[in-house]
Amino acid sequence: MKIALIGYGKMGKTIERFAVRRGHSITVRIDKDNTDDLYSDLFKSSDIAIEFSGPETAFHNVSAALNSGVPVVCGATGWLDRLEEAKQLCEKQKLAFIYSSNFSLGVNIFFHVNRKLAEVMKNYPDYNVSIEEIHHVHKKDAPSGTAVTLAEDVLNQINLEKWSLEKEANSLHISAVREGEVYGIHSVLYENDIDLITIRHEAKSRDGFALGAVIAAEFAAGKQGFFTMREVLGF
Repeated sequence: MKIALIGYGKMGKTIERFAVRRGHSITVRIDKDNTDDLYSDLFKSSDIAIEFSGPETAFHNVSAALNSGVPVVCGATGWLDRLEEAKQLCEKQKLAFIYSSNFSLGVNIFFHVNRKLAEVMKNYPDYNVSIEEIHHVHKKDAPSGTAVTLAEDVLNQINLEKWSLEKEANSLHISAVREGEVYGIHSVLYENDIDLITIRHEAKSRDGFALGAVIAAEFAAGKQGFFTMREVLGF
């Protein structure tokens, strides 16, 4: 496959390494200094774009790619208020668009376990549920997209009104910590006066996110419509 990279920081470079290792080629590398290349013939010749920029540019980049006829895999977080618009554009253009708050295979297994645990715990309302996440100090959004996904999956089962960064009545509290160079630690906790049940995922590097993004790009080949890692992994 010919892959365009949108966002060429540490994550973009790691994605490139895995893409090349799996036999793909990189057509163009787009970062803040060459954003006009989004509209270049070289970009339009790509089989797919992998987008890992930031919350302020993700929707623009996804829209530009889809309008240029290029399917997109997007892992940028913090822009979900415009995700429905991107889905509609994907359908209009009859292209594949894959979004995930986290492309790590391990995290998506963790998502699956979280959903199953929430199905069980909805029958035990004496447990208080909360989420903790820790990331590096460079991360721009809080809580993380991964924590939001975990929270939304819990709220689909547990009778709470919303998630919140503050401790509020009838809400799912998310603790978001920014420290050092932590790649990402997420925990879901169920606690009462008797015991504590915890599931936890810790990323050791960016490699898991990068590999998952490339696998998602391979999955998108020849497809149309909106997909998540649930479809990619067959959950």
